[in-house]
Amino acid sequence: MLSLEEAQSRAQDLVTAARRAGADAADAIYACNASTNVSVRLGALEDVERSEGEEIGLRVFIGSRSASISASDMNPATLATLVDRCIAMAGQAPEDPYAGLAPEDRLLKGALPELDLTDPFEPEPAELRARALLAEEAARAVPGVTNSEGGGAATGRSQMALATSHGFAGAYAGTSHSTWASVLAGTGADMQRDHASHSVRHIADLDEADAVGTRAGQRAVARLNPVKVGSGVMPLIFDPRIGSSLVGHLIGGMVGPAIARRSSFLLESLGEALFDSAITIIDDPLRLRGLRSRPFDGEGLPVERRALIDRGVLTGWLMDSASARQLGLEPTGHASRGGSGAPGAGVTNVHMEPGALSPGELMAGVKRGLYITELIGMGVNGVTGDYSRGAAGFLIENGELGQPVSEITIASNLNDMFRALVPANDLAFRYGMNVPTIRVDGMTVAGG
Repeated sequence: MLSLEEAQSRAQDLVTAARRAGADAADAIYACNASTNVSVRLGALEDVERSEGEEIGLRVFIGSRSASISASDMNPATLATLVDRCIAMAGQAPEDPYAGLAPEDRLLKGALPELDLTDPFEPEPAELRARALLAEEAARAVPGVTNSEGGGAATGRSQMALATSHGFAGAYAGTSHSTWASVLAGTGADMQRDHASHSVRHIADLDEADAVGTRAGQRAVARLNPVKVGSGVMPLIFDPRIGSSLVGHLIGGMVGPAIARRSSFLLESLGEALFDSAITIIDDPLRLRGLRSRPFDGEGLPVERRALIDRGVLTGWLMDSASARQLGLEPTGHASRGGSGAPGAGVTNVHMEPGALSPGELMAGVKRGLYITELIGMGVNGVTGDYSRGAAGFLIENGELGQPVSEITIASNLNDMFRALVPANDLAFRYGMNVPTIRVDGMTVAGG
């Protein structure tokens, strides 16, 4: 794998070549990654995968016309052809008055923030295999588990470099370590499946493999013998594993491109109270060891910790440069970029601040409701906010968890759900997007 200096040089060289070939402006993004994944099943080694790849993407501007192209072949002759082809494509592209590089005066200057994203330790395949076996063994040891889909462990390293023709150049790297297990409980038509996993930047932060496996087994067994539930309007409590999807829908309505297209259910909500005043939602790209941390955005702008929802109020849109120009606003450091295509907008490490009540206290007032642990399907309308998804979980009766339930549909509107949302105090940082246990009253449930 290239060093960070070499990765940055590769992006810069492509931008220089594009300018020499006649581009008015250009940027290039280079990414490379290497990973090792070991999986086992029923105590035997099933697969060992080692993958390495690299990609470079170029975007050029000829006046107000632009084009982008990417390649995974780093041969100099291939890259020269890439430049010529991209410039030719830009000459035939339609004019776009909003396209362009980020404002030069907004670019990140000086040293990049240090985020502690790389772990020098790289486990050998034998160590990954041992961890995978431990995870699966612990899952299969849970009484009631009858079969296994396997266990696994993986390690990886990735690097990203960005260069622009108007003065930005930067690169950073990150590592990952993960463990997972997936097992089945019960037999025949009554069989249930569940899983557990954990991913971190540094192996010192990784859960013990047997703890991951035990969680997977316990979750599968808990789902055995589900009952039907009658339809009605009732409170729902979302497990932290899936409650973050509600924040994901919020963010989908906040991105600049959706606002510019007028295709968001939040169009008229800027500066309005969407949630109770106790709710604050944070995007923090500078979180140390964060799974989505980054020192700059996809256009070379600085990033910062920001409240997306501040005491219930929607604070603003998430802007890349193009959507900001279209809306007459400023970019916010939320540009995201792949190897090809223009930048979009997105978030990094997002979390909802915890509330005052414990999960038990949040559940105590529920005479009859549901604790949701799985969501199925994608029945959410980002334009209207209408929400309807398949779900599974557990009955709540008189404040206590009861029998498992499955084959239900839950429905409401996101705006109504946000207003009714109450978080518990059990926030833990385990994913790229983290929420505590969440209660939402007044949702419609259709039983199977």
